[in-house]
Amino acid sequence: MLYNTAMFSTDWLGILAALTAALVWGGGDFSGGLATRQNGPFHVLVLSALSGIVLLAACMVVWREPFPSLANILWAALAGGSGAMGIAALYRALSLGNTATIAPTAAVVGAALPVIFGMFTEGMPGITRLAGLGLALAGIWLVSRATNPRQSRPSFGLAWLAGIGFAGFFILLSQVERGTLFGPLLVARCVSLGVALLWLWLRRMPPPSLHSNPIALLAGLLDTGGNVFYLLAKQFTRLDVAVALSAMYPAATIVLARIILQEKGSRRQWLGAVVCLVAIGLIAI
Repeated sequence: MLYNTAMFSTDWLGILAALTAALVWGGGDFSGGLATRQNGPFHVLVLSALSGIVLLAACMVVWREPFPSLANILWAALAGGSGAMGIAALYRALSLGNTATIAPTAAVVGAALPVIFGMFTEGMPGITRLAGLGLALAGIWLVSRATNPRQSRPSFGLAWLAGIGFAGFFILLSQVERGTLFGPLLVARCVSLGVALLWLWLRRMPPPSLHSNPIALLAGLLDTGGNVFYLLAKQFTRLDVAVALSAMYPAATIVLARIILQEKGSRRQWLGAVVCLVAIGLIAI
């Protein structure tokens, strides 16, 4: 009985951490999209990676976390490369407009693959939670329906590419051993920075100055915060649950786009938001 109670409490910590990751990631994606309207996606990625590295290094010092093992470094490095591709593609797509299609489409692709992977590696969840996972994907898809589909076609491929990159990030980072948090994410951020700098060098483009795009620095802090809460969620609950709940971040992105940029949503998107809330309830049972 004590074991079941401990598992219940631990699972709830994972659920809360995943939902927090969704909120923070939503703000980070919105900020990244705005920043990419001023600079290219890899310029934004450099700045966001730098701010994230500073934050993670400070957290490692404050919490006195030891440096990760070689295996954790390898998984984190692979996750960082996949995440860098996803973030760059997403920022570029968001800069083209039509946030209500791009962000959720990337989220659906990025969530579906890890959910399937988690079911194979961790077994099938209970019927109630399985229904919640299905509703979560359906809700994210409903939110992704644009009011003007033709407008989204130029950026649709970028949204899929972003989703594949995010799926790789979720799966690879989930292999990190439990008990480490900031170190693996610091490695992943350093790899992202290296990928962005290499791309700029190949394109013979100068690196951005630190004061050239403050919104990009903010995007990096928010994205890093979302990563921390996701990895924390994965250490307390199943991979498919952590991913499905974290992948609801487009709701926050769309709300911000509606408030700040006056981008309008549709009834179908609001229905999707309600479905996501029902899914959270089923997953949390």
